[in-house]
Amino acid sequence: MNVTCLLGSPRPQGNSTLVARRFTDKAAELGAAVTTWSLNQIKFKGCQACMGCKTRKDVCVLEDDLTPVLTAVRETDVLVLATPVYFADVASPVKAFIDRTYSFVGPDYLTNPNASRLAKGKKLVFIQSQEGGPNAFQDIFPKYNLFLNFFGFAESRYILAAGVGPAGAVADHPDVMAQ
Repeated sequence: MNVTCLLGSPRPQGNSTLVARRFTDKAAELGAAVTTWSLNQIKFKGCQACMGCKTRKDVCVLEDDLTPVLTAVRETDVLVLATPVYFADVASPVKAFIDRTYSFVGPDYLTNPNASRLAKGKKLVFIQSQEGGPNAFQDIFPKYNLFLNFFGFAESRYILAAGVGPAGAVADHPDVMAQ
């Protein structure tokens, strides 16, 4: 089993990162091949709306540090997407990644219910950390899960670390870390 983990936090010891590491360490212990990228540490652009992925290739035509990440997501069984909440949404590197996933759908995606270029049956683990309580920012996961389900992520798991502001505070929440 392949697990691809994308870290959206700029903080190496950030709360979403710590939860993701806990998950991927356990997956590796159970025999999974784990690849992790810190999106904040790689250089890439957001989608340029060039439509090259619809007219010239069946992948994103931009070539930058996100190219191997997009390839890994295409090939993975499990995607771990970890993000803190910044200004009521995912961190900007995660949003830029999400925008580039436009290449995962074919040119007929508006009319074809099976327009995804990804294999069906992938699994998603969406980790969200936030300083606000558990009732804040409830729209984030459903919004991005909708896109990822469209791409073929048939099963998703949501891990919310609420009420954790300072880096590392999630370590004091064993209920979150146990998930």
